[in-house]
Amino acid sequence: MKNQILLHCCCAVCASFCIEKLRNMDYEVILYYSNSNIDTEDEFKKRLKELEKLANIYRLELVVDEYCHENWLAAVQGLENEPERGRRCGRCFAFNFDRASQEAERRRIPFTTTLSISPHKDSKQLMTEGTMFENFEFFNFKKQNGYLETLALAKAYNLYRQNYCGCEFSKQHLLNKLDSR
Repeated sequence: MKNQILLHCCCAVCASFCIEKLRNMDYEVILYYSNSNIDTEDEFKKRLKELEKLANIYRLELVVDEYCHENWLAAVQGLENEPERGRRCGRCFAFNFDRASQEAERRRIPFTTTLSISPHKDSKQLMTEGTMFENFEFFNFKKQNGYLETLALAKAYNLYRQNYCGCEFSKQHLLNKLDSR
């Protein structure tokens, strides 16, 4: 029997290469979509629809956590003006990892996250937050061109690719960046 692992997924694009990498390492992957950080329920549902598509392609179980943006806002309160990769992101990771850890614990398996594939996320920060949970296993999916591979898979599977992490603060950061050009 293969070792099972719960894969916290931020979106289908990031999940694609992570699934392949974990399967090549002989893991049986269970997808876990927990993203209360996403700014609107419509965006949450759009990303979920794409993850459902990917779960069907790979024939994987998909567990969906409830969307509770108000709880996430309370968790990052006071850090709204932090820059990307700042303390707000660490608090966000901890919020989502706590939920993933509980699901993994219920199943008595470890968990990891797709977030490390993004060049916009600090791998050291992810690893630091993850090590607060004893059932967390860190994989740096960014290594060996993981990000480029995931983009190629997203294109091949025709997956919706968003241009911000999901929270209203990262969206505002992106808009400010575009305005300053």
